[in-house]
Amino acid sequence: MNKFGAFVKAARLRTLPLSVSGIVAGGALAFKQGIFHPWIFVLSLLVTLSLQVLSNFANDYGDGVKGTDKKRTGEQRLVASGIISPGGMKKAVIASAAVSFLLGLALIFAAFGWEDAAYLLIFAVLGVGAIAAAIKYTVGKGAFGYSGHGDLFVFLFFGLVSVMGSFFLYAKELQLVALLPACIIGFLSTAVLNLNNMRDLRTDKKSKKFTVAVKLGARKARFYHFALIASAFVLALIYAFTYSENPSEWLFLIAFVPLFIHLKKVAGTEDLEKLDPELKKVALSTFLFALLLGLGYLL
Repeated sequence: MNKFGAFVKAARLRTLPLSVSGIVAGGALAFKQGIFHPWIFVLSLLVTLSLQVLSNFANDYGDGVKGTDKKRTGEQRLVASGIISPGGMKKAVIASAAVSFLLGLALIFAAFGWEDAAYLLIFAVLGVGAIAAAIKYTVGKGAFGYSGHGDLFVFLFFGLVSVMGSFFLYAKELQLVALLPACIIGFLSTAVLNLNNMRDLRTDKKSKKFTVAVKLGARKARFYHFALIASAFVLALIYAFTYSENPSEWLFLIAFVPLFIHLKKVAGTEDLEKLDPELKKVALSTFLFALLLGLGYLL
C-alpha cells in the first residue's frame, strides 16, 4: 500500500455519509422555507467532511499510540498496524485541522458576509471548538472516547450542531422546527457509535477505554441501542404529525424499515464482534432519513 492509499484508508470513507446527514437535513429544512442557498450547502458539506476526516485521523492516531487498536475488529487502523507512523499521522491531523479552519472561514463569510460581526465571532469560536473536539475525542488525557462521553459528543455534534447549526446559517435564527430532526439524527448517530462500541466491548475493556457500552455491559448496551433507535422513531412520528403538510413529507419514515430489520439482527447475535457489518446499515439508514426528508419537500 502506497502512502496516499494509506491515508485514504485512514480517512475511513465509509463514515462520511453519516457525517453529512445533519447537513443534508438542515439544507432540506431551509429548502422547505424557501431560504436555501447552494453555496452555504456546498461549503457546509465540505466543512463537515473535512472535520470527519480530521476526527478519523485523530482517532487513528490516538488509539494507535495508546495501543487500543491492536486487536480490534473491523477496519484496519494504520498507526496501530505500523503502516503510518505516529509522526506522519500527527502531521495529517494538523493539516486536516488547517483545511477545516479555512473552509470554516469561507462558510462563515458565505453565510454572513461582513455585516454580522457577532455571528462571525460566534461561529468562528464554534469552528475552533469543533476542531478541538474532533481531536480531543481520542487524543490526550481525558479523551471523550475513553471516559464515556463519546455518546454525548456524537449526539451534540452530529445531531444538534449539525442540523440546527447548518439551518441557522440559512435562517439567521434558531427555529423549533429544526429540533426534532436534529435529535433524530443525533440518536441514530449515537446508535452507530454504540454499535461500534458494542462490537469492540471486549478489547476496549482490556484497553481501559471506558465507553458507555463497556460501562453498561453487553446486555444493557443492547437495551440502550434499542432505546436510541426507538427514540428516533418516536420523534420521527411526532415530527411527521406536527409538521408534514402533504403525504410525500412522510417519506423519511421508510428509513426506519432497515433499522427495524437491523434491531432483529442485533437481538439475535450473541457474538458482538459479528455486528461489524451492521454499522454500515445504521449509518446509511441515517443518511437515507436525511435524503428522504429533503425528497419529501421536493415532491
